[in-house]
Amino acid sequence: MLHLEIITERLKREFNLKLVITTPSITYEIIMKNPSTSSGEAGKKVKIYSPYFFPDDGNIQTVLEPWVKLKIISPIKYIGNIMQLLFEHEAEIGETDNFGNLSDGKTGNRSILSVKMSLRELMRNFFDELKSVSSGYGSISYEIDEMREANVTRLDIIVGGETVAAFSRVVSKRKVAEEAEKTVEKLYGILPRQMFVTKIQGKALGRIIASRTIQAFRKDVTGYLYGGDVTRKMKLLEKQKKGKKKMKERGKVNIPQEVFLKMMRRGK
Repeated sequence: MLHLEIITERLKREFNLKLVITTPSITYEIIMKNPSTSSGEAGKKVKIYSPYFFPDDGNIQTVLEPWVKLKIISPIKYIGNIMQLLFEHEAEIGETDNFGNLSDGKTGNRSILSVKMSLRELMRNFFDELKSVSSGYGSISYEIDEMREANVTRLDIIVGGETVAAFSRVVSKRKVAEEAEKTVEKLYGILPRQMFVTKIQGKALGRIIASRTIQAFRKDVTGYLYGGDVTRKMKLLEKQKKGKKKMKERGKVNIPQEVFLKMMRRGK
């Protein structure tokens, strides 16, 4: 993330570019249901390169995703933290070997873990989290291993009634409700307020599963009035209400580039 922010800032400052930054994506192989049969027979296989174009669940027979072989090297004292991190990322842990030299000549102050996990989970900020739980000492190398069947779905984030393609991603069905809540809550905390009410929603599995509403800026349109002219105040407030309604119908939510960067970071 640090390198990304530095590169982004230089591109904007030195080349005056307007950038759209999204999370990394991977290629899924999807076997579609055959619409010409009622027996659930498999149809054609398609490759999906962007979560935004991930098909609806009702049209999918099977989803295949890439898995990787991973080697993790870390001091032994951080292995417990790393094991917990691997569990959170649904990894398969293989052999663990100790190596390295201690000051008294004994061996075994570092460990190398052989791991398998989905590329989807690896791209979910795994490296940054590994650095965090190992105080910066953990390192990884990986290679693509095989395609495996995956129980996943597309999570869409809707802002002001429009799906934001940059926020769409493929997540485990087991975690989709949790991911939707986290994403909506995080966006609610960093998206600037608009001149109209803005609704943020997380949609997956054909329904809205998380929602928050950002209230509009409120301008005091009666501040210059004196005395008890209630009728005049009511007219001004009603006019403001109608104006905000029109803005909501016609307006488009402005999402600054900084919001996309913050959404890519894990945590708050």
